[in-house]
Amino acid sequence: MLITGAELADGRVRDVRVREGTIAAVDEGLDPVAGERAVDARGRHLLPGAIDVHVHFREPGGSHKETWGTGSRSAAAGGVTTVVDQPNTSPPTVDGAAFDAKESMAAAASYVDYGINGGVTADWDPETLFGRPLFALGEVFLADSTGDMGIDVDLFETALAEAAERDVPVTVHAEDATLFDDAALAGDLGGIGTAATADAWSAYRTAEAEAAAVERAIAAGAESAARVHIAHTSTPEGIDAVADSDATCEVTPHHLFLSRENTQRLGTFGRMNPPLRSEERRSGVFERLRDGDVDIVATDHAPHTVAEKRQPLTDAPSGVPGVETMYPLLLESVRTGELSIERVRDVVATNPASVFGLDRKGRIEEGADADLVLVDLTNPREIEAGALHSRCGWTPFEGWQGVFPELTVVRGEVTYERDPVTGAESFGEPAGKNVRSS
Repeated sequence: MLITGAELADGRVRDVRVREGTIAAVDEGLDPVAGERAVDARGRHLLPGAIDVHVHFREPGGSHKETWGTGSRSAAAGGVTTVVDQPNTSPPTVDGAAFDAKESMAAAASYVDYGINGGVTADWDPETLFGRPLFALGEVFLADSTGDMGIDVDLFETALAEAAERDVPVTVHAEDATLFDDAALAGDLGGIGTAATADAWSAYRTAEAEAAAVERAIAAGAESAARVHIAHTSTPEGIDAVADSDATCEVTPHHLFLSRENTQRLGTFGRMNPPLRSEERRSGVFERLRDGDVDIVATDHAPHTVAEKRQPLTDAPSGVPGVETMYPLLLESVRTGELSIERVRDVVATNPASVFGLDRKGRIEEGADADLVLVDLTNPREIEAGALHSRCGWTPFEGWQGVFPELTVVRGEVTYERDPVTGAESFGEPAGKNVRSS
């Protein structure tokens, strides 16, 4: 494949040749050779494929919500070429047998490359788990009493020590459940679609609970010499604590673009952990992304069915889908001048590759994996749940604008293509590989 006349994130206009799954050349004036597909990319941007280090594809145990097939198709259609699946499936990925079962599902069905995180519970088996091509430990739930994978501080410190010994990163869900405000869930919370219902979840899982747990995780990581990565930081305070340490952090699109001001529209569909924050805090998180204090944007893609979300607050599960809309939303912020395209490239591709040691991914350079996304920043389209590919069938960003890919390439193979005029779509074959063993 030869992609000609594409503008890169740094402003250079280049031709990019792909051979045998890698980028063979980034140059000017390259001519096509016999049998080579040529893509005229004039007027469009060519970017590295996104690396979403935080998804929940729900298999095994939750295939009515999502599967490796539907989730990875959704990823590809959104310009994500690598995903990292979290361990809170059924059974949880806490031992070698569970890891092997999940990896076999991913290998058979994933349209994009993938990593698999191992989990920590009272029943975890580090010996067999660390014997597998593990991406990282995590999402490790530190002191989260609302999840069935929450662990105490002693077990958390044990997990950090085990990971440090093997030089495996640890991704931490940092909320201190002792600082949740139970009074926020007392009394009449109203109906499923009311602001009171959704906003109560934000009041319950306080910003202070996140900040305290982030500081505790950072301190424990420093004590054990483990590499700590804080998942889905939702507050300026949490990001600032990470910025002053050796840890790294990610933020989600829903915490970047949505706040408690959106709760009336979302109702219980807006329940997630950590919850939506005040508009002031949301704005502060976005500013820190723009200014360089946020390392990674990752989705925490956590799909549930419409029927599951359409329940009273204390019954509705936490989580929102997002793997297909992350890159498009960020690129729309580039189109409107709120973010630079270099910054978006860094937080979705370059930095995830650097933080998690994916030496062949996250950049458009000779010798790197040919994970590529072609986009037209002048051609946004409306986000519609019916046009997305996740099995869950809804999105918190219904009606928003996004810049979607025309072409997504994974290791040199076209995995997704969309005609910008007709909207006709096509997918390649599921050929994703484990990034720790490929």
